[in-house]
Amino acid sequence: MPKGYIIGHITVHDPEAYQEYVDRDTPILEGMGGRFIVRGGASETPEGRCEDRHVVIEFPSYEAARAAYNDPAYQQVAEIRKRTATSVITLVEGT
Repeated sequence: MPKGYIIGHITVHDPEAYQEYVDRDTPILEGMGGRFIVRGGASETPEGRCEDRHVVIEFPSYEAARAAYNDPAYQQVAEIRKRTATSVITLVEGT
């Protein structure tokens, strides 16, 4: 079965407040089978435009990634990200 991924491209506008999102989203997403394989770190965008920070979370399946993103507990915490950062979140099925 193909894995699923939540991929985020994020520009943080309020780092102190954003840290609360990071602290609270991690146990929720890991508890739903997610594994952070990219979270920040050095990056470059040789083509096009993208946000500053990149996050890739791997799940056992695409359905698991969708369920984690749509989970009410995660959506409540995601409000912090929406207030403190500009983000593009994409759900992707792997190969």
